[in-house]
Amino acid sequence: MAAGMVADQVESYVSLFVGQDIKCFWGMSETVCGRQTIDIFLALLKAGLWECDVRLSQFKDIYFEEIYRLSEEQAVLGLVAAGLEHMVDMKAPQAIVLQFVGQTLQMEQRNLAMNTFIGELISKLRASDIYTLLVKGQGIAQCYERPQWRACGDVDLFLSDDNYETAKSFLLPLASFVEKEVIATKHIGMIIDGLNVELHGSLNCGLSTRIDRCLQDIKNVIFYEGKVRSWQNGKTQVFLPSADEDAVYVFTHFLGHFYKGGIGLRQICDWCRLLWTYKESLNYGLLESRVRKMGLMTEWKAFAAFAVDYLGMPSEAMPMYSSDKKWKRKADKLCAFIMEVGNMGHNRDMSYFEKYPYLIRKVCSMGCRCGDVIRHVRIFPLVSLRFFPYIMFNGIRSAMRGE
Repeated sequence: MAAGMVADQVESYVSLFVGQDIKCFWGMSETVCGRQTIDIFLALLKAGLWECDVRLSQFKDIYFEEIYRLSEEQAVLGLVAAGLEHMVDMKAPQAIVLQFVGQTLQMEQRNLAMNTFIGELISKLRASDIYTLLVKGQGIAQCYERPQWRACGDVDLFLSDDNYETAKSFLLPLASFVEKEVIATKHIGMIIDGLNVELHGSLNCGLSTRIDRCLQDIKNVIFYEGKVRSWQNGKTQVFLPSADEDAVYVFTHFLGHFYKGGIGLRQICDWCRLLWTYKESLNYGLLESRVRKMGLMTEWKAFAAFAVDYLGMPSEAMPMYSSDKKWKRKADKLCAFIMEVGNMGHNRDMSYFEKYPYLIRKVCSMGCRCGDVIRHVRIFPLVSLRFFPYIMFNGIRSAMRGE
């Protein structure tokens, strides 16, 4: 209780000195679209996420072109398209509907191609005695009512230490492009048959040693105790982390993106659908103990409030949810930040990656992190300041290694 009171005091001081808002609460409302447009966008997103009816007749001057743009920015176009199908009191303009239909048809084709590729890739690896788990992406898509309408991304393979090295040797000759390996986190990306494939020897998020130790413990549970679930992808059985472990991995993954500048709504929607799909079988006591062990209860409760208040997640299915106004205020600030930066930092000026050499790019990225810490401190005062040195240390180390 004392720690909570200290955190509340720090938060009030930070608000006093930093100011009530970095930008207008709704992020882009002064320059691109207003609060009403974002309200409508979120209403359609909720309808698509949960396949429920939505009524929009209470709104005036609906700018569907802006809603389409926001859907692309946040990589949730398929969910918003599903939401349009659930409008019960009005219809969207035909031109907009055709835009959504065209994009969702393309999305379905990309998902089918991705699933075929994953099945063939994992079969090849398995035939060579290389065993891997699929994380994020197409695995988590199976938690949605319409998996083919979730925007697909990379193929992320999670491997034990031995399998990581063996898979790297096996796949590199098949790749048309290979990124520089990040030794510290055992991560390497490559392009195979035009698709991005990433090998992960760990899923550490790089926020603190305390968190990474817990994530390493979860990795050991997965690979040494067989805590997995599976997805039947055509003729290939694809293994995924069990829901108890995946719930932590998905959360810490998007939390890492939050602190490093690129969180989007799709990542939080994934978390919601996973928790909803496995609500009857999750070990809630284990989940809470892990979140507490990592020192992330404040972040969990804030994002839980955001999921319930803004994405329509049923509160009874959200572990450790609290309706206290404190978490509502944090959810409001999270919404402002998420809508401002876009999925994976979509709205940020990243042109310096093309203009400058490697070290200058790293300096620019570190400058962005320094700017973000002001926003983060307004939401999570104590924890943000604790994470910042570790994030900067990892960034400097990567720069020195040329990663």
